Amino acid sequence: MPLMRIARPVAAAGATLLAALLAPPSANAAPAAACTARVPGAEHVTGACLADLTTAGTTATGHTDPADWAGLEAPGAVNPSGVKGVQLDGYFPDTSTTNTNHGWNQDSQFVIRLPDHWNGGLVVAGPPGVREQYANDRLIADHVLARGYAYAATDKGNTGARIHSDGRRPGDTVAEWHDRVTQLTVAARRTVARHYGRAPGHTYMAGASAGGYLVRWQLENHPELYTGGVELHGLLFTPDSPNILDTAPAALRAYPRYAAGEPGALEEMYAAGYPEESRPMWEWHYRNQWDSLQRIMREEVDPGYDGDREAGFPFCPAGVQQGCDTDYVYADRPRRVHRTVERLSLTGRIGRPLITLQGTLDTLLPISRSGDIYARMVEDSGRGDLHRYYRITDGTHSDGLVKAFPQLVRPMSPCLRTAFDAMAAWTGPAGTLPPSSRTVPRPAPGSDTVNTCSL
Repeated sequence: MPLMRIARPVAAAGATLLAALLAPPSANAAPAAACTARVPGAEHVTGACLADLTTAGTTATGHTDPADWAGLEAPGAVNPSGVKGVQLDGYFPDTSTTNTNHGWNQDSQFVIRLPDHWNGGLVVAGPPGVREQYANDRLIADHVLARGYAYAATDKGNTGARIHSDGRRPGDTVAEWHDRVTQLTVAARRTVARHYGRAPGHTYMAGASAGGYLVRWQLENHPELYTGGVELHGLLFTPDSPNILDTAPAALRAYPRYAAGEPGALEEMYAAGYPEESRPMWEWHYRNQWDSLQRIMREEVDPGYDGDREAGFPFCPAGVQQGCDTDYVYADRPRRVHRTVERLSLTGRIGRPLITLQGTLDTLLPISRSGDIYARMVEDSGRGDLHRYYRITDGTHSDGLVKAFPQLVRPMSPCLRTAFDAMAAWTGPAGTLPPSSRTVPRPAPGSDTVNTCSL
């Protein structure tokens, strides 16, 4: 039996908590020195006073999961440390059980970190891919905590490669992502207010990939909750091409023919959005990422395709070992599939400032069919004054690839951190405008691209 999702309960809880945010903190609010706190709507919470909330400390104390952020960082990255404060781990009511952190076997887990030296702000994050609530600990949490922000992250309500098993109907799993981010944002704001005695003056959202999609979605649909957002190479759901469902299949079809030297295959790869400079990374993505991304997303929004395949359609070319989504053509799928994707789609109608970054050598989500498209959507929606879009020359989708291709790609993590600082300045008292949208050139040879980035 499919696992039930919680859209209506979450929506109701969200409305109640939003109303509660309008009230001042209770006289019974926990003092900043308390090692635990109540998180509104949570079913279970544990708290701990920690000498260091960053990964330099939490790795040793078991308050993070290094496996959750493994493979996302370039060698030589240096993160801040020494942020004393309170960590809250817990979960909201849910019926799915894919997240095994803490031995809870419970989804909708979250982490909230409350530094002793608070600057009055809050940062909320959702994980990339199908990872869990600690996935952004190196990419985002360490750095915003060192700047004095409180930090909250969610597992999005479901984890792992079989997220499609959650929900009653296609698309419900991704729709739950929306609900869980909203739920955590509302609850975290109230928790922060109780802990420090006043509500956060600024609330930002940050994320990468699937987390980047959620930054976009939240600023389009719940701008009242946020001051602004920063996102890195977000997934793109749109009712029509291009979108997340029609990028990888083109590569899965063309790459084996390119590798075999067949005429025209190279041009097909270019036409699908994969630039010539990314060619050294094509084999790695063919073997490791294109099929898995396509399969996870397609099974979520179009599970009926499996039945079509079993009915005898030739979706598995001989010799192709990448699975049977190779010949998937989103444009040819039934109207019900397009309606499902439409329910999850972005519009570009952001209601708060947003900074978007994407690497020009992103070989998982080609920039010409992803970030470039979303930037145009924002502009066409008349919200261009709220948006900055930086195309990072030679950046790719995961900084973990810097180790495998050190002469080809540059890390994106330091650019995300620079962009966050630019967002804080943009929305701060001085209202300092960030640089205009542009393609950011690669720094001169010898620059520390692992830890620094200029926009």
